[in-house]
Amino acid sequence: MISYLQIEGLTKSFGHHLLLEDVSFGIAQGQKIALLAPNGSGKTTLLNIIAGKEDFDSGSLVFRNGLRTGYLEQSPTYLPGLTVMQAVMQNQPPGDSELKAKQILTQLNLADTDRLVDELSGGQLKRLALAAVLLTEPELLLLDEPTNHLDLGMTEWLENYLSRQNISILMVTHDRYFLDRVCNEIIEIDHRRLYRYKGNYSHYLEKRQERADARNAETERAANLLRKELEWMRRQPQARATKARYRVDAFYELQQKARRQRTDDAVNLSVKSAYIGSKIFEAVGVSKRFGDVRIVEDFNYTFARYEKMGITGNNGAGKSTFIRMLTGEIAPDSGHFDIGETVRFGYYSQDGLRFDEQLKVIDVVQDIAEFVDMGDGRKLGVSQFLNHFLFPPEKQHNYVARLSGGEKRRLYLCTVLMRNPNFLLLDEPTNDLDILTLNILEEYLCNFRGCLIVISHDRYFMDKVVDHLLVFRGNADIKDFPGNYTQYRQWQEVQNLPTSSPAPLHKKGEQESGTREGTKTAVRRLTFKESRELETLEIEIPQLEAEKASLETSMSSGLLNNEQLLAQSRRIALLIDEIDVKTLRWLELSDC
Repeated sequence: MISYLQIEGLTKSFGHHLLLEDVSFGIAQGQKIALLAPNGSGKTTLLNIIAGKEDFDSGSLVFRNGLRTGYLEQSPTYLPGLTVMQAVMQNQPPGDSELKAKQILTQLNLADTDRLVDELSGGQLKRLALAAVLLTEPELLLLDEPTNHLDLGMTEWLENYLSRQNISILMVTHDRYFLDRVCNEIIEIDHRRLYRYKGNYSHYLEKRQERADARNAETERAANLLRKELEWMRRQPQARATKARYRVDAFYELQQKARRQRTDDAVNLSVKSAYIGSKIFEAVGVSKRFGDVRIVEDFNYTFARYEKMGITGNNGAGKSTFIRMLTGEIAPDSGHFDIGETVRFGYYSQDGLRFDEQLKVIDVVQDIAEFVDMGDGRKLGVSQFLNHFLFPPEKQHNYVARLSGGEKRRLYLCTVLMRNPNFLLLDEPTNDLDILTLNILEEYLCNFRGCLIVISHDRYFMDKVVDHLLVFRGNADIKDFPGNYTQYRQWQEVQNLPTSSPAPLHKKGEQESGTREGTKTAVRRLTFKESRELETLEIEIPQLEAEKASLETSMSSGLLNNEQLLAQSRRIALLIDEIDVKTLRWLELSDC
């Protein structure tokens, strides 16, 4: 393979803080590499160094002569007053490239090229930056959180586009479906050490677990040896022979190895939620529009206790407006929300990062409370609480201005959860969070004894957390779907399948009134066999879900050996597939 970039011994520090140390790896033609690491460990800094936007302390970067490199930054900005076309053509020669720019912008739903960039939303700015990068036809593409602010349809478009292109990629992303389907190699930075995994995200998870198992086994062996050596050291002979010195040195090496932290840092989000009554909220005839754009029209909905709802849809369809109406920030044009007396909202907003940058991390949290109620009688001081959120003591006394984007998001999440809400409203909570934090947040939300509404373009996150969706399809068209995002996409595909045979004829009387322009809609009745199949599915699906839940509980008990864990993990994978297939069939039959 042709080498595009070789990095050797790269080191970067900010003051006394060592961020990257002796980093070495290469990128060759056709490689699509994802870079995984916790927030604040230097992922964006590394991309900025490769793109020539930041310097470094030592090491070397060697590019292939004439290599075309493109960089999609995490939060692109443009000079005010530019039109969309002017912005995308900033670094392009005039001529044929303008026609190509129009084609790319149209594909990215930015056909109005005379619109000012000042008027664009976050998602539109991201698409504009993406168009500008793709227009340069890069051979090496650097992507920093490429799916942030993109709606699900655009994320899938980008996923398919990059998968098909013969282009080398180095990306930072928390979108696990995206990196699983686009990348063929993963580089992980763990405690400043670099680990490479050939394969996609699923393969990485398997190999990383093997590495963790081997590491834990090594630690256990070190602990056993340490106990024997400790007995010898405690005898403290009056005169040590020189030949015994190696045993003393070996003891200290073992001691360091055995005491080394071998478990991944984790965010502990087991915060107590306040009691929530049986009455949650009810939307009664709610309507809202902005000019000619309808958001909701005569919308009615009763929210159930402990419900976990996902809201999805294209940018601009009104998802955030709906939540802001619920919190009272925006008033509906007509109708109202009837909120239960015990409801205590915790609202995580897309643009809620409004910290005083000159405050220290610990001061931000102390302004809210002196301690946090963790439930079961436990109360934590704010310093202990921050430590649970991966803010160790030295980080707590850093100024907010020194935090990475992901660390600021994590701090914001901390300020929302520490108020003990019983109804969480989360608007794009996954943006900029690392995968480890997402794993723990997902686990917390699955176990959250309260209600949840979450807007997210992260398909993996939605699949794990929500039990049904409100899909905003534009112009006040809202679909209530009983399932997660992947199930919804499967259902969509089934609905869009062309029929190869003519519609069946119906006897007189087998029609009911339609809902569009007074037309009549034919209703196909289930055959006897299909009715029996539907009844069977309604019994089988809960049984499969119960088996899956039982296996998940067993796997988290800590009582299984590796063989048992692997066997149960394989069974869960089969169950998930079977549940998806049967649920899809149930949806088909239920629509008849």
